[in-house]
Amino acid sequence: MQPHRPARPTAVDFSQVLVVANSPVNRVVVSKIVERSGLKPVCESPKSAEKALGNSFPGTVILDGGSDNHECDGLLAGISALRQSCGRPYPGVILLSTRNAPDQEGALNGLIDAVVPKPITPERLQPVVDRLIGKHARA
Repeated sequence: MQPHRPARPTAVDFSQVLVVANSPVNRVVVSKIVERSGLKPVCESPKSAEKALGNSFPGTVILDGGSDNHECDGLLAGISALRQSCGRPYPGVILLSTRNAPDQEGALNGLIDAVVPKPITPERLQPVVDRLIGKHARA
């Protein structure tokens, strides 16, 4: 007999943003910017974020790619599964990158909606978050 697993949430919570970064400082900086948009950040490390994705369905996920843009690659399969389960491009995904245009090979293929170059500042990130949330509200 298999243990009972709670059902994965099916309703997208557009007010919630999952912020994923190895750096606790980056998680705090990004969460403060997200709050300025009136959204609720949920901060996780890449290792704990997979469980968080299984317990909620955020409207947006912000991934800190780290120095090589692949720090959060382990989450991309879960994000892809969420998108497939609802048949829409939710959650939206923002990659915080050390480069302006990461390669589109492998794990990044088709899952990244926007790239924000580092350093992370409110002037760079907040308009992208607002635009992505607005796009989903119209969909």
